[in-house]
Amino acid sequence: MQYTKGIVMANSAQARKRARQAAKANSHNSALRSKLRTAIKAVRKAIAAGDASKANEVFKQSSKTLDIIADKKLVHKNKAARHKSRLAAAVKSLSVPAAVAAAAE
Repeated sequence: MQYTKGIVMANSAQARKRARQAAKANSHNSALRSKLRTAIKAVRKAIAAGDASKANEVFKQSSKTLDIIADKKLVHKNKAARHKSRLAAAVKSLSVPAAVAAAAE
């Protein structure tokens, strides 16, 4: 490979093909990472709004997205599990104070 001002120029057909494949994979993986971050933000936004039922629905959808992306090994399965666990705890904390307040009355 030749290096020209920081740009890698493939010399062989195989290297050109690998460069094309790498660019395509990078684009696809970037889109999936963005989808992951968007799913997490959607749950956090629903939690911030304080609506427990909406937050629970959004969490279920986001949980599926996290699992799909972890299955594709875009993020490690433990990282996905950690996000799901923390989001689940936050969603659960929304409904617990309401239950405690109702029981106190």
